[in-house]
Amino acid sequence: MRLATLGGYAALSSFLGRSIPGRQKRGNTSYRTAAAEGNMTSVAFVKTEKRDEGVARAVELLEMDSFAGKSVFLKPNFNSADVPPGSTHNATLRALVNKLWEMGVSRITVGDRSGMGNTRRVMETKGIFEMGKELGFEVVVLEELDRDGWVKIEAPDTHWSQGFYLPRMCLEADAIVQTCCLKTHRFGGHFTISLKNSVGLGARTVPGDSHDYMRELHTSPYQRLMIGEINAFYQPALIVMDGVEAFTDGGPDRGTRVKSNLVAAGYDRVAVDAVGVAALRYFGTTPEVSQGTIFQQEQIARAVELGVGIASPESITIIPADESSKAYADQIAAILMA
Repeated sequence: MRLATLGGYAALSSFLGRSIPGRQKRGNTSYRTAAAEGNMTSVAFVKTEKRDEGVARAVELLEMDSFAGKSVFLKPNFNSADVPPGSTHNATLRALVNKLWEMGVSRITVGDRSGMGNTRRVMETKGIFEMGKELGFEVVVLEELDRDGWVKIEAPDTHWSQGFYLPRMCLEADAIVQTCCLKTHRFGGHFTISLKNSVGLGARTVPGDSHDYMRELHTSPYQRLMIGEINAFYQPALIVMDGVEAFTDGGPDRGTRVKSNLVAAGYDRVAVDAVGVAALRYFGTTPEVSQGTIFQQEQIARAVELGVGIASPESITIIPADESSKAYADQIAAILMA
């Protein structure tokens, strides 16, 4: 398989030049990407209790092209400093950073904006600045960016009343990598995997603009559709899901914890989230996450509508790491296809 090459600004200009299906245009599929037209995508699937080994193996299973010479913006889940899966496990971040260096990247910038707390304090509590010095990556607190550090996204027919902002440094990176957790979301998202993790890229406020974009999101009846929409304006080269532990209810900071023993990786946020939702259903989860087919979940359905990823479970190829992983993956695949 090949490394995704559609960078931040390329993806942005691609979508800004098109009409986005909105409240009255939900059936418009005229600008779906090739992925959403039915091409296959792969999700690496590793049954493991060891995050470091799981991350390395999952990335290797994708057989990606080299990252040699590329600058990488890495988006973790630092929504809070709560223990995983409340936030990205430090072992997961460390393993992913080390793997990216091994793959030849020239620069790594780790950036995020916390939703439940001050981002700098969250990062300090988790020891991320010290890890950055140790492993050689830059750490950026997104909420401390000046106005020029943000790019305003104003596209017609989304559910964002005033658009939203994404970090310029993210859009200008050669490649974007995301690592997400596996959990439910009690504040209206229903689940938070890779699509919901993208919300941490968006500004709450920017200098000179008093609008609270995150308040709008979390008080809107269209929250799950808006989550899908924010994903239409950037393209990750790699997503790694840490599902070694999961919250099957509650979330994003605390909930019923299960040992789900899974690390998955892929290129397609819809595919990764679909596999993640299937895993949540396997362990028993909330009525909201359990209802309907997986591709009827509003985050996923809106993302599919916008061409963010593949359009059906039949388009997902799960690559198990070994026989134990295959037995587990077969059970997840059965739920995925139900």
